Amino acid sequence: MKKTSLRAILPIVFVLGLSARLAAQAASLDPAKMNPIGTVDERFHSYNIEMVEVTGGKFWKPYKSNGANAGKAQARAQQSEAIPSGMDPNLYEYRPPINLTNARLLKLAAALGPAYVRVSGTWANTVYFQNDDNPSRGEAPPGFSGVLTRKEWKGVIDFAHAANAEIVTSFSTSTGTRDARGVWVPEQARQSLAYTKSAGGRIAAAEFMNEPTYAAMGGAPKGYDAAAYARDVTVFRQFIRQAAPDMLFLGPGSVGEGPFAMGMGSGMLKSEDLLRATGPVFDIFSYHLYAGASKRCASLGASSQTVESEALSQDWLSRPEKIDAFYAGLRDRSEPSKPLWITETADTACGGNPWASTFLDTFRYLIEHATLAQRGVKVIMHNTLASSDYGLLDENTFQPRPNYWAALLWRRLMGTTVLKPDPPPAPKLYVYAQCLRRHSGGVTLLVLNADQHHAYGITIPYDMERYTLTATHLQNTAVQLNGTVLELDSNDNLPQIAGKAAPAGRVSFAPASITFLAIANAGNSSCR
Repeated sequence: MKKTSLRAILPIVFVLGLSARLAAQAASLDPAKMNPIGTVDERFHSYNIEMVEVTGGKFWKPYKSNGANAGKAQARAQQSEAIPSGMDPNLYEYRPPINLTNARLLKLAAALGPAYVRVSGTWANTVYFQNDDNPSRGEAPPGFSGVLTRKEWKGVIDFAHAANAEIVTSFSTSTGTRDARGVWVPEQARQSLAYTKSAGGRIAAAEFMNEPTYAAMGGAPKGYDAAAYARDVTVFRQFIRQAAPDMLFLGPGSVGEGPFAMGMGSGMLKSEDLLRATGPVFDIFSYHLYAGASKRCASLGASSQTVESEALSQDWLSRPEKIDAFYAGLRDRSEPSKPLWITETADTACGGNPWASTFLDTFRYLIEHATLAQRGVKVIMHNTLASSDYGLLDENTFQPRPNYWAALLWRRLMGTTVLKPDPPPAPKLYVYAQCLRRHSGGVTLLVLNADQHHAYGITIPYDMERYTLTATHLQNTAVQLNGTVLELDSNDNLPQIAGKAAPAGRVSFAPASITFLAIANAGNSSCR
């Protein structure tokens, strides 16, 4: 075989590199010609408040925990010991009930509205609804592991009203909710729904149980299988048709399967078996999306882990799309044409990785939302609003983290019609488009440059308003908008979220930057 000299290769490499740079420089997008490919719910960008936050109890222990809440666990000692079955207790730390009347929390949540607030999680499977106005009984009855008082649930109802949010939840399914044959009995759910209505609240949608693929970990009876789930779902569906006919039935709410499966504990059930057993029963097909497990759950194996250096890799950023393909396929076979909702998601399961609270994760956060909007997902509920490392807000101070600012910009700029942009000019440049909110004919482009070393340019033939997010270091918790740090003022008011005028022509995107381009005069006929 004839050998090729290095001298012969170098000109070819130079030409290829130059061609790539020229292509990037010459790339152009015309927002007026972008075709619609779908729509999302007005409440597309939503969030979770875990049931254990409402009741108080043990949730994922922060990496920088100082144990400040340890002494507060005594008042509700029995409840604070409740953790998912089979999990290492050292991974958890007690939190007192979240203060849902906090003025800063309410102000920041309202700025994301309208939204859905999902109050569920593994702890919801085993919580006892104490249907009286007395203080918490503390120790849960047999078959339950936590107590939810009327006062605490009224706090959720009041929060939802103040935050312009609709409530999504699930119901207790533990051994305490079952008859002598092990069949689920709706009495606890009946009391919860009746009280919600009497207190001026409404549950917009609900899953039967949280994550039935991990039913054993969530407190289901020993030997619980797909047949038992189908039997219980039949009872539940008949019950809600009478008790809450306007409530959407979500399901199955599975997690941990697909190309990046996580075997958290023994006895995992398969969604395919659950869906085959139930038949088509759901109004909305729901699932939970985690592309891996956090460092807390490293025991699940290397395949579930990622590291900081890979957080901007194409492999990591493409995982949500691949997981969605798995669950969308299940939907197509079992519940064809039903809308897709993701009722729980974050960077990783088990409370998030240490960088989940930094600008580094904001790339994943927005790419996941934008990509899945293109794929037909109607609603995404981030886990959580304000708890553990993946919270949009710091759980102790309720100060916004980078992902909160990204969510706020999305809420203000991205409409509900999803458009199809041209392919981006570089592998690490991600480009998405949706109609500009409240501007007839307008288009918003979302451009993320995940390349840490190179800038790229795109020519756009319209004047625009530019909103660029950057950070002095990728793992900073402070983020800048057009060069100014975003922060609340002394009265907890949000800063002015203003774009920077940019003329038609070539727009440059700096390394490791995220840019929303609001193009009010694009004249896209699909955005009228």
